[in-house]
This record gives sequence, structure tokens and C-alpha cells, in this order.
Amino acid sequence: MNLAARPEALRPTPSEEILVRLMRLHPKLIDLSLGRLQGLLARLDHPERQLPPVVHVAGTNGKGSTIAFMRAALEAAGHRVHVYTSPHLVRFNERMRLAGELIGDEHLLAVLEACERANGDRPITYFEVTTATAFLAFRDCPADVLLLETGLGGRLDATNVIERPLLTAITTVSLDHQHFLGETLGEIAGEKAGILKPGVPGIIARQEPAAAAAITARAGAIGAPLLCQDADWRIEAVDGHLHFAAADGDRDAPMPGLVGVHQVQNAGLALACLRQMDGFPLNGAHLTAGLLGANWPGRLQRLEVGDLADRLPAGSELWLDGGHNPGAGVALAETLAQWREGEASPRPIFLVTGMLTSKDAVSFLAPFAALSPQVFGVPVPYEDASMTSGQIVEAATAVGLLASPVADVAEALDRIATVSGDGVPPRVLICGTLYLAGSILAAAG
Repeated sequence: MNLAARPEALRPTPSEEILVRLMRLHPKLIDLSLGRLQGLLARLDHPERQLPPVVHVAGTNGKGSTIAFMRAALEAAGHRVHVYTSPHLVRFNERMRLAGELIGDEHLLAVLEACERANGDRPITYFEVTTATAFLAFRDCPADVLLLETGLGGRLDATNVIERPLLTAITTVSLDHQHFLGETLGEIAGEKAGILKPGVPGIIARQEPAAAAAITARAGAIGAPLLCQDADWRIEAVDGHLHFAAADGDRDAPMPGLVGVHQVQNAGLALACLRQMDGFPLNGAHLTAGLLGANWPGRLQRLEVGDLADRLPAGSELWLDGGHNPGAGVALAETLAQWREGEASPRPIFLVTGMLTSKDAVSFLAPFAALSPQVFGVPVPYEDASMTSGQIVEAATAVGLLASPVADVAEALDRIATVSGDGVPPRVLICGTLYLAGSILAAAG
């Protein structure tokens, strides 16, 4: 991570400079364990035990969107909602929302300094200290509920120090972070299922058989009651609206405001969770506000104005998404295919893709092959772990796609404008990592 080379919008703040100092205390960016964090929390007088009711969400893709739907619905009903998500796109503050508002710079600096003092020179990872910081901030700000997203995995994730959440939820599990979580879908799902707790309802999205078996096995071993999609609740899009069905009744609702066919699934999981939250009664108006009002930047976000959009021919569509694993590739490709089906004159599709070396570019790009998009490989700005544009091209070529290397996103869009000519305006998707999405949003202000 090259901080010095970043533009002003991405330069580290005083709070982030503390995080850089703390990161030097541990040689690994990721080291799944709970002991270091538990020690720090004890020195901070256990803020994790002094929080409002917690909804703990794990999974591979869709965690943030599911939380965004829940947050919007709960806030529409007048509840004060804390939210903890990761990673951030532009500023670290995005990770912590206190009773509806992003944590302010001065408040963030104060709680980080408190954590640094309590930690001393003991080894601590980035995510461990940021989680302790969040718990400290949440403890000192009154709220009704905390929506808590895991960082990586579940069983040994830093957020899993919450002993008795109100509810747990697991989005669809797919292959990602195999180096840390296991090589098979069952192993990964088993790690995600580590957030399940005895006697605490677990709301489970649709899973592949191996993942479902691992989650069910964990739940049975510890006595966690499960409510699983397709068995205990269902969600589907019917004639332009959502239909949610469960044992306690059915409900029709508007299609989610967040874009993409996969958001039907995320909206369904959010609705299933909200119906199980004792003490948080919601009516139809609150649920509608949640589905329509959810905001989650960098996930199929339309870029309609600005320098990048202006580089394309009139009538073009420019989209931005931070998806980076095989499951995200499937969801994005399905959305593009659905859009194309409804077009009398299908738009040509282009991908502008940058990825980190820790990801599987071939598996991410493979679902797009049926759409035959042209791919432009770009490096991820300011990231030492970025794949080269040539590596992206190699991955795209391996799945049968026409691909070219370019220096940056602006050059890719200029090339697309030239290739498009006077034909049907193109649909362009910038994708591959949240770090690329963040750099673009930062540049756009």
C-alpha cells in the first residue's frame, strides 16, 4: 500500500497515521486469532460487552448490501443504528457509523489514541485494532442496535468476540480468501459459520450443498436454530416487485433500489433478519423505505457525470463495482445479461478490470465469457499488490475474451470511445476490486 504516492483525497489522516504505526507492531496484515484483541479489549474495560443488541453478518458477497437494507429500514422506523463495515472506499471513517452518522475525525482520533495507549507495543493487526476502536466508539454513543459485518471468515474474525448477539446471518458463501479460510467451499462455510451462537437464531441465505452442510453441521453441534432460504423463507421477483414468503406470513414489497439481480437475494436476507428481530417492530412503510432507500457506494454504482463519463460517447452507460471473487463475477455477469435481454439493440459491453494479486482473475472473469465483452486490463492505483495490466489480459484471454492492456482507466475509456464509433452506445463496467473503485470515487470527489 503506497500511501505517499496517493492523491490528496486518499492521503492518510492523523487517525490513519496511528493505524500505520500500529500495523508495524505485527508482521502480518492478516493473522486470524482472537487472543490479541481479547487482551486489548480487557485493557479497555471490555467495550464489546457494553453494546446495544448486535446483528452479526458473515458471508462472501452481499454482507454490506444486506446491512444497508436493514439499516435503512430500522432508521425509517426511528431507531438509532450503529454500523461497522469494511473495507472503506475513500476514508477510514466510512467503516464506523454511530447512530446514523459517520464517525467524525476528532472522535475517531480520540478513540484510536485510547486504543494505542492501551495496546502499547504489543503485536496487533490492522483489523483487530480497528475493531477495538469501533467497539469503544459504539459503547460511548447511545444506540438501539449494532449491525456488525465480519471482516474475513467468522470463527476467528475479530468481530467474533461478541458472545451473545441478537441475531446472526450468513450471506451466500463462495470461494474467496482460500489461503486463510480453506480450499473447499465446505471449509470456508465452516469458518463463516463460526459466528453462530447457541440459542441465537441464524438466518441463512441460499447456499451450495457443501456450504449448507457445513453450516448446518455447525449449528447442530452448538444448538443454534437456523432459518434457511428455500426451507423456512423465500424471496423472488414477480412482475416487477418482490414477494417474500415465510411461515408467519407473506409480504409483497418493491424491488430494491440497489442495482443488480443479486440484490433480490440480499434484500430477501435483510427482510428475513428484520422479521426475527424481537423488539424492533417494523411496518410495510418502514420495509419499503429500507428497500428503496438503501445506499451502498461502489456496488453497481452508475457514474453519470465527471471526467470519466465525459470520455464516452453520448448515451453510454458507465458503471462501477468493487466485486472481486467468483461469486461477484457471476452476479455481475447475470445482471449484464438480464439488461441485454431487454434491449432491442443490445449495447456492446466493455470491462475495465483491475485486481489484486491475492485474487483469482480467471475465476472472476470466466462468468462474463458468454457476453463476449472486450476487456481492458488496468493496474490498481497506489497499490503495491496490484496485478499488472498484462496479468489481467492473460486471465481474460484464458477464458476466451478479447483483452488489451492500458495504463489507466482514462486510457481505457478513451480506447472504448474510439472502438464504439457511431454505433450503439456502449455499457462499460469498471470492476475487480474495491481499491480501484475507491480510487475512482476519491478522484471524483
